Amino acid sequence: MKRLLVISTIIAMMLLAGCGNKEYKPKEISAETDVCEICNMTISHMDYAGQIVFKNNDHLVFDDLGCLMEYIITNGENDIGAAYIKDESTNKWINVKDAVYIYEPNYWTPMNYGVLAFASQESVDAYMNENGQGKQLKYDDLLTFEWGIHTHE
Repeated sequence: MKRLLVISTIIAMMLLAGCGNKEYKPKEISAETDVCEICNMTISHMDYAGQIVFKNNDHLVFDDLGCLMEYIITNGENDIGAAYIKDESTNKWINVKDAVYIYEPNYWTPMNYGVLAFASQESVDAYMNENGQGKQLKYDDLLTFEWGIHTHE
């Protein structure tokens, strides 16, 4: 009887351990069929794409970081497992909460929000040395950022 209790406890612990380690991975985006959840534009510039992976593994895609953030600000983060944006330097998916951002109204993005994402501070510094200055932002700054479409000066 004791042995059955020990085995049952071990199995229950293993099952519970697997529940807490859920990975939310980005999906491949199709330029032919995927459209931005906010502005309904096709995702024609994949290097600026973003996406949200919900806890139930559904995905929403966005053509610009500003559209992705508008969705998060409007709907909250409760059902979101993870959100991703493309790194400006490598074109790889990075978690929006881990990224470092630069805002400059003259930086081009599909919806003219002018906010670029980078995986590291070193990438930001290199980009700014080559392309000029901008205002650095973190994820928490994006939640209060004025996300109107910006005109180029």
